[in-house]
Amino acid sequence: MARLSTTADVFNAIAEPQRRSILELLVDGERSVNEIAEALNLNQPQTSKHLRVLHEVELVDVRQEGRHRIYQLQSESLKPIHDWVRQFEALWNTRFDRLDAYLQSLQTGETTHEQRKPADGTSI
Repeated sequence: MARLSTTADVFNAIAEPQRRSILELLVDGERSVNEIAEALNLNQPQTSKHLRVLHEVELVDVRQEGRHRIYQLQSESLKPIHDWVRQFEALWNTRFDRLDAYLQSLQTGETTHEQRKPADGTSI
């Protein structure tokens, strides 16, 4: 299924490293724009722009507290990302299992040429 390439897309929103850093900060709890800007060594307008994009795709929620805007992570919105990445889990588990078997065979001295080259042509 093709995805639209817009900042309204969760995947494009997290493609920006600074936005991922903001999400990582918010894992520990809510923070104001200024706290986020200071922690990431960004200026306030840059931080606000990144937060606006994250808010548009519902990765963060915001509330007003006096003159401050307080942001918090909306972890349930990360589910589409998790679901997409999870489809590759079986692939990696298979490769790690092959690597483990190969390393064990090296330790026991039982490695043959066939064990070094998977039958399906994939690499370990």
